[in-house]
Amino acid sequence: MPAARLTVAVQGHVQGVGFRWWTRARALELGLTGSAANRPDGRVEVVAQGEREACEALLALLSGPGTPGRVDQVAHWWSDPRAATQGFVER
Repeated sequence: MPAARLTVAVQGHVQGVGFRWWTRARALELGLTGSAANRPDGRVEVVAQGEREACEALLALLSGPGTPGRVDQVAHWWSDPRAATQGFVER
């Protein structure tokens, strides 16, 4: 399966509720690298790289009912992977 880079902007009540930690745990379970970062406008931006199928699974989790807080909207876009990164960090 080819590698992909997924960028997701998650809007709702997603800061201060463990959302980045939860996202990091799910990404690591899926073998993805990248980051989850709070944005000044209240969104969380998730950037994940790895197998396309694993990225799609993460996107489904971010859009699903099991997330911490409250997700109102999820916008995402795909791009080619960049230089290899290690781990998945919260920023």
